[in-house]
Amino acid sequence: MRYLKSAVGVAAVFAMSFIIPAQAESFQAGDIDNGRKIFMEGKGDAVPACQSCHGAGGLGQDDMGTPRLAHQVFAYEIKQLTDFATDKRIDNTMGAMNGVAKGLTPQERRDVITYVESLKTPFLGSDLKSLKEDGVDVGDRSRGAMIVEYGAEGIVSCKSCHGFHGRSAGRIFPMLGGQRYVYLLNQLHAWKDGTVDNGRANDPMGMMRKVAATMSEKDMQDVAAFLTGALPYTSGNPMAPPRGARGFELKNTGGSH
Repeated sequence: MRYLKSAVGVAAVFAMSFIIPAQAESFQAGDIDNGRKIFMEGKGDAVPACQSCHGAGGLGQDDMGTPRLAHQVFAYEIKQLTDFATDKRIDNTMGAMNGVAKGLTPQERRDVITYVESLKTPFLGSDLKSLKEDGVDVGDRSRGAMIVEYGAEGIVSCKSCHGFHGRSAGRIFPMLGGQRYVYLLNQLHAWKDGTVDNGRANDPMGMMRKVAATMSEKDMQDVAAFLTGALPYTSGNPMAPPRGARGFELKNTGGSH
């Protein structure tokens, strides 16, 4: 396992080495006021308000399958919008993101993400109890925690690339902790499909496609169940960010087991 994690770490560093320089300009902050206007009101007839699907606080919605945007990694979000705009990633949730991204200039995309980065919404994922009552198949959080932190037979731990509780470990790796359950599960399915048209194939070096290919439906449900309620740190973890970092408000997800 030690050697497996080392190999994953080397691959991650290599991936970052050729992706980050190519997108260096994308990491510059944009115009937050213009980003707020687009997020809240949209842009003409071509681009609807981002809040209409992702919520005013950028929390996403399980019933629409939309992701949480607040607290996400800036460079990762830039890459996703760019990939939508160039059809390297096809929106397999509601089919809207490709048109939205194409309707924004590169500067406007940066502006929107700069505004999203400013959101101080609670670090709160899905209410699994409510989802289960609505008939959604919900995984086992305890087993999911084991896979996320330590991996399983044939499955590399999520922590290897995404950090403790999926809080992100680098610019190309998104924050998974606190993400919406339905979105997490949908994306794991898309990675497993691995095609541009029906799945997802915009991962560096095909890393996520390789991981998802080894996961069963239960593995995916368990991992998503744990990550949606995973907090960025636990008490007693000296390497964790301090309370309040990036505007986190820690709340119990309630009934998430």
